[in-house]
Amino acid sequence: MHRRVGIIGTGSVGTSVAVSTLHAGVASALWLHDLNAARAEGEAMDLAHGAAFYPPCEVRSAMLAEMRECQVVVVAAGRNSRPGETRLDLLRDNARVIATIGQGLAGFGGTVVLVTNPVDVLTLVMQQASGLPPERVLGTGTMLDTARLHQMLGAELGVATQSIHAQVLGEHGDSELVLWSGAQVGGVPLRQWAGWTPEAEARLAHAVRVAAYEVIQRKGATNHAIGLVTARLLQCLLRGERRVLTVSRVQQGACGLHGVALSLPTVVGAGGGVQVLVPQMDATEQAALAHSAQVLQAAAASVAG
Repeated sequence: MHRRVGIIGTGSVGTSVAVSTLHAGVASALWLHDLNAARAEGEAMDLAHGAAFYPPCEVRSAMLAEMRECQVVVVAAGRNSRPGETRLDLLRDNARVIATIGQGLAGFGGTVVLVTNPVDVLTLVMQQASGLPPERVLGTGTMLDTARLHQMLGAELGVATQSIHAQVLGEHGDSELVLWSGAQVGGVPLRQWAGWTPEAEARLAHAVRVAAYEVIQRKGATNHAIGLVTARLLQCLLRGERRVLTVSRVQQGACGLHGVALSLPTVVGAGGGVQVLVPQMDATEQAALAHSAQVLQAAAASVAG
């Protein structure tokens, strides 16, 4: 069975997605495209030269039209955040790029994965421009924020990251929220963990929220962790794993939300983000989610039309 993955955009993020995807062994073919055709070709050659060190996969550059032959197309095109800039500051520049790509993917039979920031609004732009069903246009959303939360909680508590069960929802950005009320460590509610305090919640939520800015300030971009995140998402899509992930998609009624793309726990399988779950939330978390939706709706309205 063919498991073709296309990556549009071969900057630092797109190439990190490519490397992680090859190591994960989830694709039988990996096709790269960039406006700078020579760059895409060079990256494909470089990656192909490492074929002895990852499971069999055809790696080559491809034309944009060929992406329609893929099962999943990852969109990492657009510019990165600049130091001191929020993700929403990126919006106007990248919305134009994503709308053009979306129009070219109209009628595409696979799933589109958005990585470009600000990922939530651009997921909405892609869905509208392509006309694809909402479940087949997914943003990486708060998967990375959730991974950062797990890493930080694991370090704080002295527990393996994989034993942490907690979620970041809403915008992948400044209005995101941590579902502290449902967080668990090995089945033990986090708020019952010895020594756990509200102060720790505020401190860690802030650390997760500003993590990207801290990395960008030091090295200019975040790329390795999002590459790993995207490879895991591709694995769930291509293998039909039906894993629950905090992906972004255009919502159609979950939590009372309509026509806004943001992250909620979602069952991801061969058909995309096929089932959105409604987690238990306390009143503070419900209000925070509503606020996040309002922030994103305002951002989307700023580039509508």
